[in-house]
Amino acid sequence: MSKFIIFLSIIFISTNLYAEPKNFYKEDFFYIGQMSSHNNKFTLYFKTRPKAVLAKGEEYNYITDFPQDLYIYNHHDNTDESLISYDWFPSSAKKIIESYDFPVFPEDFAYYLLNDNNTLIMVSAIKNINVNLVFDISRRNLKKYDKKNKLDFIISSIAKKCGYFNLKETYNCNYYKPLISNNLIN
Repeated sequence: MSKFIIFLSIIFISTNLYAEPKNFYKEDFFYIGQMSSHNNKFTLYFKTRPKAVLAKGEEYNYITDFPQDLYIYNHHDNTDESLISYDWFPSSAKKIIESYDFPVFPEDFAYYLLNDNNTLIMVSAIKNINVNLVFDISRRNLKKYDKKNKLDFIISSIAKKCGYFNLKETYNCNYYKPLISNNLIN
C-alpha cells in the first residue's frame, strides 16, 4: 500500500512540474488586433480587406484570404483612416528592403509604438527580412530603421529602450509590447 502511495505522489509531483503555466496568455506579450496610444488620443487597429490577395512567396505563390490593413482611430474626432495599407505599402517597402525579392504586407510586421505617440518601429515577424522599418504617423513617412537609436529587441516580442531622455531625468527604461495582426498568430 505504501508503494502505491509513493507511486501516486511521484506521478502527481512530476505532472505538476512539467505542466505549462496557466496564467500566461499571448495577450500578455502582444497587443493582438488593436493598441491604444500612450496618451489615449488614438487607437491603432487592423481591419480586414474585403478581397483576397494573390502574392508571390519565397517557396510558392499564396493567397491571403483575409488580408488586413493598419488603421488609426482618432478619439477626439471619432474618425478612422487607413494608415498602412496593401495599396501602397508593398511597393514602398520594396524600395527600402533591397535584399528581399518578394512582396511584404502590413500584417507581416510587429508594430512598436514609441512614447512620442508618433513613431512606429516595424519588425518583420514571419519573413526573412533583415531590415526593420520606421513609420512616422503624422507625416505618413516610411523609412529604414536607423540602428543608432539603440532600441533593443528582446526575444522578438518585447522592445526595451533605456537611457537619459533629457537632462532633468534619471536613467529610465521603457518596455514596449508590439501590435500584431490576428492573421500573424493563426
